[in-house]
Amino acid sequence: MRPDRRASREYLAAFAEIVRKISAQLSGVEAKLLPVRLYVAGGAALHLRTGARLSEDIDAVFSRRVVLKGDLQVSYKGPDGRSRVLYLDRNYNDTLGLMHEDAYEDAEPLELAGIDARVMEVRILSPVDLAVSKLSRFGDADREDIEVLAREKLIDADTLRGRAEEALKGYVGDLAAVRTSIELACNVVAAIRRRGARR
Repeated sequence: MRPDRRASREYLAAFAEIVRKISAQLSGVEAKLLPVRLYVAGGAALHLRTGARLSEDIDAVFSRRVVLKGDLQVSYKGPDGRSRVLYLDRNYNDTLGLMHEDAYEDAEPLELAGIDARVMEVRILSPVDLAVSKLSRFGDADREDIEVLAREKLIDADTLRGRAEEALKGYVGDLAAVRTSIELACNVVAAIRRRGARR
């Protein structure tokens, strides 16, 4: 996939610079262990798919355990002219949220200039898996992100419900709270899609 045409060029340049920094650290890795895949979730994935809100961090997991050295952050000038920082969140943990077991397999490769996909492959969660990943916490920002995906017609309520309920099979925690989040999110998505259909 290519980044959405509305995505910030400055943000894309900063994102690509962080990926290049990571890729450079993998240059001495045995070829049989490559490529290392970086699966991107959170606000970074949302921006790359829709151009919506700029995230300060990159929530992502690797296909292999990797040891990274140094500073994995980049300063850049945002679209508004203000100085911003983008960094790889080393504390992101996908085991704490709802995630479908096929989410990484179904993630789409991102085209990034200057990145050797034989060494480092960046993959972005599918829209429905991105929405599912927001359901266990389901705070205001998570709800807004799901609304963006619905307005962009990237998700629908039935697909979201089905994927989320399948993801629940591998989830340990307060299932009642997550089921409530699924119901609320699906109602929001359905309402947005209905409004869009009437226009």
